[in-house]
Amino acid sequence: MVSMKDIALRCGVSVATVSKALNGQPDIGEETRSRIIAAAQEMGYMTNSAARALKTNRTYNLGVLFVDERRSGLAHEYFSAMLESFKVEAEAHGYDITFINHNVGGKPTSYLQHCLYRGVDGVVIACVDFNDPRVRELVESKIPLVTIDRVFDNRLAVMSDNVSGVSALVRHVYEKGHRKIAFLHGERTSVTNNRLIGFHRTCEELGLEIPDEYIIECVYHDPDRCAEATRQLLSLPDRPSCILFPDDFSYIGGMNVLIEAGLRIPEDISVVGYDGIHLAKVLRLTTYSQNTAALGRTAAARLISLIEHPKTTVLDRVLIEGSLMEGTSVKQI
Repeated sequence: MVSMKDIALRCGVSVATVSKALNGQPDIGEETRSRIIAAAQEMGYMTNSAARALKTNRTYNLGVLFVDERRSGLAHEYFSAMLESFKVEAEAHGYDITFINHNVGGKPTSYLQHCLYRGVDGVVIACVDFNDPRVRELVESKIPLVTIDRVFDNRLAVMSDNVSGVSALVRHVYEKGHRKIAFLHGERTSVTNNRLIGFHRTCEELGLEIPDEYIIECVYHDPDRCAEATRQLLSLPDRPSCILFPDDFSYIGGMNVLIEAGLRIPEDISVVGYDGIHLAKVLRLTTYSQNTAALGRTAAARLISLIEHPKTTVLDRVLIEGSLMEGTSVKQI
């Protein structure tokens, strides 16, 4: 393995000078620094992570807490895309990532204990039950932390702009001539609350009166529950002309029910989704595409800033806008 001494001999400088160049210290000439860095790269020098941790008091390791109750894991396209973006940004800053759980060496533990055991510098939390006491314990700890789609006092949060997202869908459907718009939403979370605000606010601005029976609670990423809710809508004496589904994947359940009922999309009934996953493009589903790349990238950048610059990083909420993705699933009335 190449050492600093090897680089020093190659460049004809002291080991101390090599150390200063590789650690970005200012008291050496730029020409010397560039020559040392070039030699280190050419020789395949790698910083010893243990030594770097001792020197900087950091492990350069970020924890990821991701618990999907639907058990789809990283097959959940929305979250997997976001976490991939988070990983790429973290690695660009020299950080590795570790998935946090409540089991260490076969022994049950808390999320906080696992973070301390792994010595992570910070944590990103996405897709969890934020009411879980183990999650609350971690959020209330002193570990630098950023949450995805959930706001806590004195914590960084990166949010998809769900209010604007649903509003964009409602306005698009309205412009297509629809007035009887149903909304199947996910379970009650801060994400769902914001989407409901966007729905009701936009309907009010457009002068639409939506019957209570048009608004039904489902479960995100659950086609079966979505199928049940769709049947419920179809049984109404005055059924909607357009249905907003909680997400693109759940729409599959609703789509199957509509087909079984002999209804054509969009000729007989219109539909829209949410998320903008690849499946929506295949089905030509009109949906709202969440900017997963920006969500993950921003979460990583803000978390690293909080770790490296704790006194100057603002603990605020960052809203990430998405965009309407128009397919062929909404009929022009």
